[in-house]
Amino acid sequence: MATIQAGEILLSELVVTLHELLPGIDFGKVKNKISGILSHFKVEVEEEYNLESDFPEKIKLFIASKKVEGLSAETLEGYKIELRLFSAAVNKQVEHITSGDIRVYLGSLDGRKMSTIGKKLNVIRTFFGFLMAEEMIQRDPTLKIKQPKEEKRLGKSLTIEELEMLRESCQSIRQRAFLEIFYATGCRLSEMQKLNIADVNMQSMSCKVIGKGDKEREVYFSFKAMFHLKKYLLSRGDNEPALMATVRKPYRRLSKRAIQDEIKKIAQNAGLEHKVSTHTLRHTFATLTLNNGADIVAVQELLGHSSPDTTLRYARITEERKRDQHKKYLVQ
Repeated sequence: MATIQAGEILLSELVVTLHELLPGIDFGKVKNKISGILSHFKVEVEEEYNLESDFPEKIKLFIASKKVEGLSAETLEGYKIELRLFSAAVNKQVEHITSGDIRVYLGSLDGRKMSTIGKKLNVIRTFFGFLMAEEMIQRDPTLKIKQPKEEKRLGKSLTIEELEMLRESCQSIRQRAFLEIFYATGCRLSEMQKLNIADVNMQSMSCKVIGKGDKEREVYFSFKAMFHLKKYLLSRGDNEPALMATVRKPYRRLSKRAIQDEIKKIAQNAGLEHKVSTHTLRHTFATLTLNNGADIVAVQELLGHSSPDTTLRYARITEERKRDQHKKYLVQ
């Protein structure tokens, strides 16, 4: 093994050990200091210490297992990317990875939100949980690591007035159809982008979408959404099966970015460019339906959430609704 790589591994081992013993020190400065000292020495590794990472093989087995469980292609790709980033940062055999390695990696992600770091940790935790279950490792280094405390933020949603401003700002039949569809169904961008015209049941004003974890659910269109959708479909002169298609030849399914751009144009025309996205319309669907008295379990099912707690994070009760509830339910 090259002397340079051996020195890098020794540096990593020292930093990890110091992290476990002295968690309060500045590891960036410590790492630079130790690196400077090691540069004056020739470092070699004992032959029995295998430096070649077995991460690629373990990741391949993990992904194959999750694929059999029915996870979506997007989720699997996300797992691959996160684990490859972690593998490149740690650069050692899986069985030699410690909780300190993981903490140092997560601590190096400067400027990232706690929610993002939490998601990365969840992927790593799931990976090592799989390895433990398959008896590929003897200990799980993630067990000692606490989940990052996420910042609690209220879901961003539009008021009824802002929603009407968007409707008035649509400059094409297509824009109005897109706006009404996203608001009425509460669908995620990825769910709507995959839909075909044939998926929509015009009579029941509904369609089935494939959400996270390849879970299928039924969503519903409002009369207003269905009216503008039919108007949009009649205006099209193509044979593209996609529900949302390009306006120029060669006709094809719109990309997620293109759909986002269309919603962004509407928002700019309404003077709300910093407040609106397809996900904002999903938030708005949850907030306004809950404020109008909808059952939270029903909204949970419509949004495709596995837990009602997730649905609550999307919704924010209005001041008017709070006052009404206070007057209605307070025991005098």
